[in-house]
Formats: sequence, C-alpha cells, structure tokens
Amino acid sequence: MNSKSLAGIGLLTIGAVALTGCGGGGNGAGGDEPAAETGEITVWVVGTDTPETAREYLVDTFESENEGWTLKLEEKTWADVSETYVAALQSNDTPDVVEVGNTQAIGFIDQGLFSDLGDIRGDLGDLNPGLEEAGTFEDTFYAAPYYAGGRVVFYSPEIVDPATLPNTLEEYVEQGIAKRTDAMSGIYAPGRDWYNMLPYIWTYGGEIAVQDGDAWDAQFSSEESLQGLELLQKVYQEATNAPADALETDAHVPFCAGETAFLSAPAWMQWSILAEPDAENPGCPDTFGKDLGAFPLPGASEGETAPIFAGGSNLGVAALSENQEMAKAALKIMLSKGYQDLLAEGGLTPALLESTESLPDTPVAQAQAEALANSKGVPTSPNWAEVESSLIIQDSLVKIAQGEDVKAVAEALDAEIESILNG
Repeated sequence: MNSKSLAGIGLLTIGAVALTGCGGGGNGAGGDEPAAETGEITVWVVGTDTPETAREYLVDTFESENEGWTLKLEEKTWADVSETYVAALQSNDTPDVVEVGNTQAIGFIDQGLFSDLGDIRGDLGDLNPGLEEAGTFEDTFYAAPYYAGGRVVFYSPEIVDPATLPNTLEEYVEQGIAKRTDAMSGIYAPGRDWYNMLPYIWTYGGEIAVQDGDAWDAQFSSEESLQGLELLQKVYQEATNAPADALETDAHVPFCAGETAFLSAPAWMQWSILAEPDAENPGCPDTFGKDLGAFPLPGASEGETAPIFAGGSNLGVAALSENQEMAKAALKIMLSKGYQDLLAEGGLTPALLESTESLPDTPVAQAQAEALANSKGVPTSPNWAEVESSLIIQDSLVKIAQGEDVKAVAEALDAEIESILNG
C-alpha cells in the first residue's frame, strides 16, 4: 500500500462523474433465470489497491466452488469510473461485478445500472456502516461495501507526549490551541479541507442534509451543526497556521518540518511521512516520522470516537449481467472473511468488521479501523456530485476560517445545497 495507490480514496468524489438519473437500480437481466452450467464472469477492480493474494483467492475460490465456470479479473483506473463504466454497464458485453468509489455508487444506482442485492444481504455479515449507507438507495441495498479508508490524527512523540492525548473533541481543540506557536500549528487545518470539517458537525448530532419525503433539507445551520462549526472556527483562528484558503494536499510537508503537533489526514498519509530521504517526495522517517503515532479523532464524550467520513469502495452487480447468480456468488466471496482478511493483511481497512482483527498491529492501521467503525457518508442523492464539484462547501469554510459569522455562512450554504439537491 502506498500514497499514490491510496490517493484515490481521498478523490472518490470525482465530480466528473455526471450521471444523469433515470430512477432506481435494476433487478438484473437474468435475475429470474437459473444459472447456466458453464460460463465466464468478469470482475472489475480499480487501481492496485486490491492485493495480488486477494485476486488469486477470488479466482481460485470461485472456480473451485462453481465447476465449469471461470472468473476473469480486470484492473481499471479511477479515470475509467465514469463514461467508460456507464457505456460498459449499458452494453450487451457488460462486466458482471464492478468496484466503484463510495460517493459514486449512488449515480450508478440512480441510472438503474446495479442489481438489487437485498436477497444476499443476510449472507454478508456485519459491514462498514458508512459504506453500506453509500450503497443503499430508497431503503434498497444495491452496492456492497468493499474496503474503507479514513482519517486518523497523526502525531510525533518528538512533539506530543503519548500519555497526554486528548479524550474528547473539545480537549483536542484545547490542546491544539495550547500547542500552537508562531512556528507550529497545534492542529493543521487548511480552510478548504471539508472532509476534516464533517466530524465537527457529526459529533454533536448535525448533518449535511436529510431527506424529507422527496425533498432534501440542508442542515449546516441547525443548532447541532453550528456547535461543531463554531468549534471549528476556533481551530482556524487559534490552533492552526495553515492558510484559510488552502487545500489539504501535501500536509506531510509541515508535519515533517516539525511545524505540526496534530495532523488529521487519511491513513495513507503515513507513506508520505515515512518516505525515505532519497525518494522523489521525501518524508521524515528518521526525525518526526520516527515512532509515528496515530489515534482516532475523539468524540463528544470520553471513550467515544468522532464520526468520520468513510472513503472507500463499493461493489455492484451489473443489472444487465446475464449471470446474476454467479455474479452474486463472486461478490459473496469478495465479502467473505477469507478474502477480507487478505485485504486487511495488505493494509486496507476491510468492509467486513470481523476482519479488522487481521489488520497489521501498527498504530495507524488500528487507529483507522477504530475510527471507521464510527463512520458516515455524504447524502445519497444523485445530485450530490454537483454539490461537490460546485465547491460551495469549501468556499463557505474559507469564509468561516476568515472570521465571518458562522450562522450566516451556514444558512447561505444550506440554501445553495438545497437548490442543487432539489433542482
């Protein structure tokens, strides 16, 4: 696992996936047909994140359990998960099972491109709740969780005493304020980093938007969300030196310069921090990356974690697949403990909660698994991609970071979100 391969997890929103809806997932072209005696199914995975051991396990297990059948596994890129996917899933030569980003799933579901998986949900065990929500539309389960990625708080023992880590979100902010100097951010928090904003509103019961019948009601100006946003404004104004209008990219640079006490970032950031000095983009494995520490962002009360955004992937069965039974058999293998254990051993946080015990015994891996056990997703609206691509959330956070009235900014943001989601 490396920063380049897992960078896709943080980019799963991909606003270019402009999928126009035709209402609800499909039932599958062959859903009522008995499985043929022989044949071949095709599974698409994205990028290099799926370990070779898991790929071999899938092919071998499927073919040994389904005599006369073969499984072809193809690797696609994140750039393919748009027009290429849509064209293939609408064709007579559709793949049977496909991996998509968690915030992309709803668009494919809305076009009717995925089959209803409700008939096999009971066979899949306890799954990551945030990713399961991402694959559920109008109370119907269409896209199964595959693996997850989430944010943890990195720290260096050179700067932060592990015995004094915060127990609540308010303590985290207080410590960040106390640790800030002219040369160091107590909490590194650039203003356009909206993924790190979400735990602040979710911790106190706030939401991005909730569905009321056929309409969406944006919630950034609710009392609960405002409590979190006001706390975040304290971070911007009192705990960080990060620019108010900056993105979260290359956050390892100030960390490796000893200019950050707490860095909330995707778990794959460890590979940037630990990159060798002779790497193209060197980290600091021998200085501030030495004995790298990590913990899940704490929640409102001691013993709780803050809900975080669940990045990651989901798996869908093509609605036009003529091999519905075999496709679902392959998907069940990909959600089985044997397969999910291999994902965990490769450093990915598995969708199957039972398989988290197979994660490497490192602070980062364990912190990410604990954090993702309390995770959420974005609103399951086919129009959500337009909200993200409009950048209205990021622009609003910049205003908050620059000291504008939080409630006024939140109310304006809600109006813009509702206009898009209900448009």
